[in-house]
Amino acid sequence: MLINSIDYHSHLLPGVDDGVQSMDDTLEILANLEQQGIAELWLTPHVMEDIPNTTEKLKLRFEELKAAYNGNIKLNLAAEYMLDTLFDARLDAGDLLPLGEQGTHLLVETSYFSSPMGLHDTLARIKSRGYYPVLAHPERYQYMDEKDYKKLKAAGVKFQLNWASLAGRYGRPEQKKAEWMVKKDMYDVVGSDTHRKSMRHWEMKIDSSIAKKMKSSSILIERKEWNL
Repeated sequence: MLINSIDYHSHLLPGVDDGVQSMDDTLEILANLEQQGIAELWLTPHVMEDIPNTTEKLKLRFEELKAAYNGNIKLNLAAEYMLDTLFDARLDAGDLLPLGEQGTHLLVETSYFSSPMGLHDTLARIKSRGYYPVLAHPERYQYMDEKDYKKLKAAGVKFQLNWASLAGRYGRPEQKKAEWMVKKDMYDVVGSDTHRKSMRHWEMKIDSSIAKKMKSSSILIERKEWNL
């Protein structure tokens, strides 16, 4: 059971990416998350070359969701940006949907299998524009190891944990990485990365073992402890 928590990463904005497709499904999932204790949620649809969402389109869909939603979760809109050429153009234009109450963070991702060219240069450019890069689910990147994570943290990159990684939802290697990063106090925020109703992790409650792992670091479950 979550307690008054913020979910910083979800794909619940309906019909805009590979996440939830219908408004009804989104509303059902939001009701479930509220029962689990989520008090605030960030909708972070993909923006990438294969899913070239525009800021205008996402804002319009977000307004439609807010009009249809009658629950108690505070809804916010940001985006999850793939570090590709489309992101480079968006960054140059300042056409971005930032994460966090102050609008000073950007949720970014890479391929799970290989590092993009110039990764650290891109992250430095993000910082030069006044944003803190938040790397989504770093435990899922197969090409990264402990040395890579330490280098990124030293460069000021923040990390977002998919809480289902601690339950082995994505596999044992990802679980081991997540447990190691929690132990080393590397994570800054947590999210569900919910995509659809059929995925077990959106309906999975945080059991005592996962909560204990999260509380062993600065990532506490209570909302007041989040860092963005």
